[in-house]
Amino acid sequence: MESKWTEKNIADQEGRTFIVTGANSGLGEVAARALVGAGATVVLACRNTDKADTVARSIGTRAVVAHLDLSDLSSVRKFAASVDSVDVLINNAGVMAIPQAKTVDGFEMQFGTNHLGHFALTGLLLGKLTDRVVTLSSGMHQFGSIDLDDPNFERRKYERWTAYNQSKLANLMFAYELQRRLTAAGSPLKSLAAHPGYAATGLQGKTETFQDRLLAIGNRVLAQSAEMGALPELYAATAPDAPAGRYIGPDGFQGQRGYPTVVGSTKKSKDEEVAAKLWDLSEKLTGVKFAF
Repeated sequence: MESKWTEKNIADQEGRTFIVTGANSGLGEVAARALVGAGATVVLACRNTDKADTVARSIGTRAVVAHLDLSDLSSVRKFAASVDSVDVLINNAGVMAIPQAKTVDGFEMQFGTNHLGHFALTGLLLGKLTDRVVTLSSGMHQFGSIDLDDPNFERRKYERWTAYNQSKLANLMFAYELQRRLTAAGSPLKSLAAHPGYAATGLQGKTETFQDRLLAIGNRVLAQSAEMGALPELYAATAPDAPAGRYIGPDGFQGQRGYPTVVGSTKKSKDEEVAAKLWDLSEKLTGVKFAF
């Protein structure tokens, strides 16, 4: 990998199509702009299509808006059915540390949106993909655990950061397990994970507690820009030599900021037994089976 890889290093993407979930703001919006700037057609797959329309108009005609609500599996199925072919899927959307809520299908909102929605979307699009899947995790995965018996907090007390950290660990484990299964099936598709470090986006500030003020200060004082935070997912999505099955994040102090590089992850994230069980559970909960 070149040192100090930036969006200027993105190869010509003319003729290629990307789907970016949650591209109406934050990292997704930055990624969509950069990809269109490199010649790609980008589908902004968003729940809030009004916001996405505004963003798409500012990007140009190669930015296309489609409705996708990851917290509603019927919406995920409808969106996937509307796609003919796509080169790269970027599972970028997410919610963070929100008050307890349930998805349309009854899942805990963070696990349901961040993990299960993207799991189902990837499975439904698998036969239409030509190049790779990039799934966004977070440095917070290191504090996460997968509770296979109660992933949706039906029996244990809900704790917003515990739920977020579980969902981000699930994202990373899914990316790794997807690559293992693609490799086993002899598929040329690649699966990578990425994280933005500490980037200032609209993701922070939804806790509805005093933490929102602390996060707002952190965004101003500590965080890197969304433009920098989007570089790992852009590298993972476009670099011809981006290594399959790896995790891409910033190269700076504790992975909080900097330029994209291959980074490590926790021992838990590499637990293949738990990953396989999480996969089975995700297929059961979503009703989506991957046809490799």
